Amino acid sequence: MAALNTRDVLWATLKDLPDDLVDEVADFVQFLRLRRQVPDTAALSESALAVAWLTADEDEAWKTL
Repeated sequence: MAALNTRDVLWATLKDLPDDLVDEVADFVQFLRLRRQVPDTAALSESALAVAWLTADEDEAWKTL
């Protein structure tokens, strides 16, 4: 008999879960999908913020910290 892969084990486990836990699993799966789709906002804004931050005036304002 072939070994079960992770997907097979997951399906078997889901069949035995009560409905309220299946709902939680579905929510978590949706979260995982969305997390992959959301861009890294900090990385995307870095070049735009650099225009304002990388100036002589900013360097002067922060040099005492």
